[in-house]
Amino acid sequence: MTFGERLRDSMDAKGPLCVGIDPHPALLDQWGLTDSVFGLEKFAMSAVEAVGSVASAIKPQSAFFERHGSKGVAVLEKVIAQARGTGVLVVLDVKRGDIGSTAQAYADAYLDQSSPLAVDAITASPFLGFGSLDPLLDTALANDAGVFVLALTSNPEGPQVQHASTGDGRTVAGVILDAITARNDNATTMGSIGAVVGATIGVTTEDLDIGGPLLVVGIGAQGGTADDVRRIFGTSIGNVLPSGSRQILEAGPDKASLLAAAEKFAQAFADVTST
Repeated sequence: MTFGERLRDSMDAKGPLCVGIDPHPALLDQWGLTDSVFGLEKFAMSAVEAVGSVASAIKPQSAFFERHGSKGVAVLEKVIAQARGTGVLVVLDVKRGDIGSTAQAYADAYLDQSSPLAVDAITASPFLGFGSLDPLLDTALANDAGVFVLALTSNPEGPQVQHASTGDGRTVAGVILDAITARNDNATTMGSIGAVVGATIGVTTEDLDIGGPLLVVGIGAQGGTADDVRRIFGTSIGNVLPSGSRQILEAGPDKASLLAAAEKFAQAFADVTST
């Protein structure tokens, strides 16, 4: 099955929830853990075990593992294996974007399913030109994996680039969304190439019907709400995969509390996406 098909099945079965596994030092401290490889592993594995039954996907933020060096990356490998072994899809938040052989090396690292870091999908930055992502996209599709391309992000600096006009009058974001739509053109259900869109972008005239999943960030701590998601995504809301992190993880370290927080988040967006 393609990534898009697997994600569609998981969202239909469990509901739309992606849990961000973001081991901020402050969260480790809140859990009573040290900012160490031991604390990192205890935090990440506990979170995955607690939310796996209700999450369609988890989204580890690679940077928080990389900051601990090779031992942190080894923990990331364990988290990936644990989640995938229990049927939870893994979207690795790495935001890679490069050209030529370097882009292919990133693709081999995360999307070739023989790699120890192989995941179901990654995030990627298209701002070296959408064509620079071809090695990532081609490798993903060849391995039944996926890519979520940054399009309309939740950070306040994003519009400086994403709202800029191109020579044909479209915005940069519009060009990216159109290119994603073209990549999903032959998908029979939900395509495997998605877009990252912030719940904080306000009103947009961009066409978000890309034929693939919409990874929605900026919910909770950054100010985005379920009502924002309903308003922004309209008829495309059935393909929305909302991502929650701090508002769920702050309920730890008790696993029952983590599960309850994840269920509450999931229900809020299940109500939105079903209307």
